[in-house]
Amino acid sequence: MVFNRIVDRKFDAANPRTAKRELPAGKISLFTSWIIWFISSFLFLVVSYLLNKICFYLAPVALFVICFYSFTKRFTDFTHFFLGLALGLSPIGAWLAVTGKFSFTPIFLGIIVILWLVGFDIIYSIQDYEFDRTHGLHSIVVRWGIKNALIFAFLVHMIMWGLLFLFGVYNRFRFPYLVGCIIILISLLLEHWLARIRSLKWINLAFFRLNALISIVFMVSVIAEIQFPGFRLRF
Repeated sequence: MVFNRIVDRKFDAANPRTAKRELPAGKISLFTSWIIWFISSFLFLVVSYLLNKICFYLAPVALFVICFYSFTKRFTDFTHFFLGLALGLSPIGAWLAVTGKFSFTPIFLGIIVILWLVGFDIIYSIQDYEFDRTHGLHSIVVRWGIKNALIFAFLVHMIMWGLLFLFGVYNRFRFPYLVGCIIILISLLLEHWLARIRSLKWINLAFFRLNALISIVFMVSVIAEIQFPGFRLRF
């Protein structure tokens, strides 16, 4: 996040929505921002080393992917997928941290996270449609327009939900996970309903809360499946 703020500081300063952020507003200096980024990155590598060898070897790759995303809006309309990839590495990294070896399960979950991120990042990008279009920044919203971008985001989220359901089937999850999937589906539908009928003022509130709810519901439903197997009613 710090690196993203550093490389986007000139755009943030010119955009009324982001002009009050700490760096463009002068609340924090560029030098201090770089120091924060360096210390954070160094600690990330140290902690990865303390976990296991494979995490340490792959940590620079993860750091590169996360930072490289910040440049993608300058040359590709599919910048959302690069951000999705950065976040999609999270379940894979967590799995490697715990087990020390690769598996299909976290990769499956990583793909789901990528699609989830792509869908809601497109919705979030609507806020900056006019600014991005006039300043030469790329996104699916700028390329296809708001209406078509929202249709694409909806399709991506429905595919994501389908894979999320299959993830439960693959892992033989049952009733708690099914309840979680239903809540997640309702949250996704509500998110897209709001994106179509409400003004852009709702995004920072409803957007973050709905997606926070989705992640919490997923976590709780999986924990319930693992810790309380007696509740596993077949579906």
